[in-house]
This record gives sequence, C-alpha cells and structure tokens, in this order.
Amino acid sequence: MNNLIDPAILFFAFGAIAGLVRSNLEIPPQVSRFLSLYLLMALGLKGGFALAKSGLNAQVLTSLGCAILLAIIVPLIGYSLLRRKLNRFDAIALAATYGSVSAVTFITATQHLENVGTPFGGHMAAAMALMESPAIIIAVVLANLHRRKTTSNSSAPTLPLSKILHESFTDGAQLLLLGSMAIGIISGETGKVAMQPFSGDLFKGMLAFFLLDMGLLAARNFKEVAGKSKWVIAYGILGPLTHATIALGLCLLFKIGPGDGALLMTLAASASYIAVPAVLRFAIPEANPSLYFGLSLGLTFPLNIILGIPFYASIARICLG
Repeated sequence: MNNLIDPAILFFAFGAIAGLVRSNLEIPPQVSRFLSLYLLMALGLKGGFALAKSGLNAQVLTSLGCAILLAIIVPLIGYSLLRRKLNRFDAIALAATYGSVSAVTFITATQHLENVGTPFGGHMAAAMALMESPAIIIAVVLANLHRRKTTSNSSAPTLPLSKILHESFTDGAQLLLLGSMAIGIISGETGKVAMQPFSGDLFKGMLAFFLLDMGLLAARNFKEVAGKSKWVIAYGILGPLTHATIALGLCLLFKIGPGDGALLMTLAASASYIAVPAVLRFAIPEANPSLYFGLSLGLTFPLNIILGIPFYASIARICLG
C-alpha cells in the first residue's frame, strides 16, 4: 500500500491517466533522454559508493553469478514456450524482450526498498548491467540460425557475433552506468559527500518526473496490447511472475538476502522496452515490433511498477529474511 501512495508511483499513475484521456501533456524527448541518463548516472554512483564501502566479497560474486544465470535461463525458457504459439521470429523477439531487463523498473525498486528500510547491495546495479546483454545476443544468434535454415532472403541481416558483443557492451546508457559505478568506487566516501546533492537529494524528484513520462508512454502503447491474443496477454502477466519465481529459487539456493533477492526478482520479472527493441528493429525486422514493444511497455511495465515491486519485496522478506 505504501508503494501506491509514493509520489513517484502516483506521478506514473497520473501520466497513465493523462495518456488514456488523450491529453496533450508531453515531455520533450530531449528532457526524457536527460532524465534517463541522470537516473543511470545517479544509480551507478550510489552503487559505486556502496561497493567502495563493502568491497568485492563472496556475497557480491554470488549475486552477480545468479544475475548472469538468470539472464541466460529466462530467454531460453521463454523461447522454448513461445515458439509453440508464435512464429519463430516473434517468439525470439518476445523472449529477448522478457529475458532482458528494465532499468527504470530496477531504479523504482531500489527506491521502494529504501522507502521500506530494506538494505541491498550497491553491486546490484552491476547485476542489472550484466543482465541486459545476454538475451540480445541469444536472440540474434537464434534469428541468424533460423534464417539459414528457412530462407534464402539475402536482404535479411546476419550480424556477426563480434559486432553484437561490441554494440551490447559499448551501449551509451550501459557504459554510463558502469563508468559512474567505477567513479563511485574510486572516489569512495569523499565522492559520496561531494555528490550527495546530485545523486541523493535530486534523485526522488527526477524519478517522479521520469515516471510521469513513462506513464504517458505506457498509456499510449496500451492500445497495442488490446488487439493481442489472450494467450500473449497471459504471457505478459504470468511470464514475469514465473521468472521472478525462478529468481527466488536461486536466492533460496544460494542464501541471498531479502534486499538483493527482491532486486533479482524484479530484474527477472522486468522486460526491456528501450535497449532490446532498438536492437531488434534492425537485427530481427521479421518480428512484429508492436508485439514485443507494446506488451512490455503497455502491460508488463505498469504492472511491475504499481503491483509487482511491492509484491516481490514482500515475498523476498518472507522467504529470504
């Protein structure tokens, strides 16, 4: 309930309502881009400061290992299921979308944990960065293999793995996150004090402003969900819950705490609507963008922001606390 009266979540709901009633309220794209970069930079700094204090220990390495494992397992499970109901390219694209992660969902989850007083490790920002790329790589490899088996269309792009890896790990947003984290580690407590007005005091307001924009965007993409089959809509709801359950199982197996566990569950349950769609539009043009983009942003994202995050955090506290 506390999550629903959080100002940032209320701004998301307000943006969604404004979008549904077709208001002309709009955040300029340049402002939206700045807010996104600010949040990633602030998150990276927070993670770096926390890592500088805690150091790289077994707990950190275990959490990062589980994050990488999830980033591989989730898209493969998704594809094995989706290919029975969708054509191969749509199945690959949707599995990649739900196998990657949403930075905004993760940032909102960290804010929720801070609000309810649940500690978590700063290294989880690195976990988020590590979980973004594997699904993209798996999707492009699967698409290339499928093309070779089924088509002689020479215009279909076949991307070399080296190019995929380079673009995945040099993406500007991800690079900013990792670079900010490195700066936080290097500068430590001195840097934390110096950057507090930027990465601490402003963070809540910036997140609320950005979620207002996300609410508008989600509402305007909800119409893309309305025309989908009931089976696909069910996947957009049940898929994230299944992925979060897998993450919870790994946390129980490796004795990961409730804070880090809640964030791993949130990451596993989230779906990318920025990085993956940007790659898929070029790399897998055979897939239907309204399917993977509309479902992730119009359905899964708002469900996670409003209901999913407090649910995952509560389950993590009960099972891992």
